[in-house]
Amino acid sequence: MTPPAPVRPWRRAGARTLVRDRWIHLRAEAWETGVGLRLDPWYMLDWPDWVHVVALDAADRLVLVRQFRPGAGAAMLELPGGAMEPGEADPLAAGRRELLEETGFDAAEWHPVAALSPEPAHATNRIHFLLALGAAPARPQRLGPGEEIAVELHPLAAVLAGLEGGLLGHAGHVGGLLLALRQAGRIRF
Repeated sequence: MTPPAPVRPWRRAGARTLVRDRWIHLRAEAWETGVGLRLDPWYMLDWPDWVHVVALDAADRLVLVRQFRPGAGAAMLELPGGAMEPGEADPLAAGRRELLEETGFDAAEWHPVAALSPEPAHATNRIHFLLALGAAPARPQRLGPGEEIAVELHPLAAVLAGLEGGLLGHAGHVGGLLLALRQAGRIRF
């Protein structure tokens, strides 16, 4: 078998800002591929890093949230989480803040799981998946303007059984959930 040819790095040949606000920076960039092909425009998104929390309570139930997602046109069941605030450098602290705000739950134990790219071809941010064990209600939700979030507790076995049917509709959340559950010793692969 012939070894594969090495993948040559691309070279950025320029960039222009199309949209910039507090949430997003959208650029149209020009790139030259490793074989010399020019791709222009190549759209890039600068988002803040995100945190998503896999929170398990003492009864082995997942603390999940349901909220309307315009891209899907439906209310989706998801992991709690959101964007890290400007100046926030610690994903664990950001995850705890997001879990408290969105659900009113806190947890006795916090562990980092993985920091992954949500879309490496076009997005520059990372998703920090966190594991929170011993989750329990701590205070009322503190939702921001425009947030309508329902908190739901789902038995772990029921969530795992529902993954293939789309119970959690966000593909990234499924991957982060599985990695966190493996770290927690709840599943093996």
